[in-house]
Amino acid sequence: MEEPILRIEHLSHKYSASWAIRDINMEIEKHGIVGLLGSNGAGKSTTMNIVCGVLNQTEGQVWINGINTRDNPELAKTQIGFLPQTPPLYMDLTVDEYLIYAAELRRMEKSGITQALEEAKERCGIAHFSNRLIKNLSGGYRQRVGIAQAIIHKPRLVILDEPTNGLDPNQITEVRALIRDIASERAVIFSSHVLSEVQLLCKDIKMIDAGKIVFSDTMDAFNNYVEAQSVLMVMENPPSASTLMQFPGVNNVAFLNERNIRISFTGDEEITQRLIEASVQNGWRLIEITLEKTALDEIFKQLSTRTKS
Repeated sequence: MEEPILRIEHLSHKYSASWAIRDINMEIEKHGIVGLLGSNGAGKSTTMNIVCGVLNQTEGQVWINGINTRDNPELAKTQIGFLPQTPPLYMDLTVDEYLIYAAELRRMEKSGITQALEEAKERCGIAHFSNRLIKNLSGGYRQRVGIAQAIIHKPRLVILDEPTNGLDPNQITEVRALIRDIASERAVIFSSHVLSEVQLLCKDIKMIDAGKIVFSDTMDAFNNYVEAQSVLMVMENPPSASTLMQFPGVNNVAFLNERNIRISFTGDEEITQRLIEASVQNGWRLIEITLEKTALDEIFKQLSTRTKS
């Protein structure tokens, strides 16, 4: 049986007297993008730093492609590519100089560095900047250089920590496409505190809150779990709040202005169909209706409560 690309067992780490993460268990068996979702301070960075060998765990074990990171850290690191939230770039080096330096740090054979350099630059769309100083690149291209250093040695596992942070919308779209391309050949962990980013990119999701995994499944399973809790309606001739409160499951009605109403409810999402039918029957002149998903903080609260019960 083939070893998983990443296996984490009972991983815990303590800073001073408090646990940053506690009993983390995880496996990644195939290529593709796994989302590691958590709010700031949840334990994402601690977990990633331990996996990458930047930090020694207090308890537990990590294997990369079957290699124990504590028993054989140098060999394990050859299987990992890591892009921290702030890319570790040397601004006074050219793109080529920096990527060659990164390859040598990974102890690549000198005979293979030139080809690996060209392949990484081509994949990341930075070949035309080979001789440009990194300090003269835009933020988006600096991020591409950071991703290139993470893949130049062809690792089995690539870990990207908030890779779209600080980029403009066009740059974000380009980096997303690059990440999808990289994930066609290797496993990618995409860390973020932005739910929409993870939903757009990932097929599987691991959610971490207060140092513990509170959800681990496919994105489809997650989307089924995250139920809508309110509906936003825009009507030309809206009814009174008391009329809307009579619908089964409705627990609050808030008029945002004369035409925009937020209706909070419990139960299934069939309420939208009932509201649409009522609008047609009563001449409310419905223009738009939108389900609003649960806020991320509330999702964490629900999942944390479920794991404790």
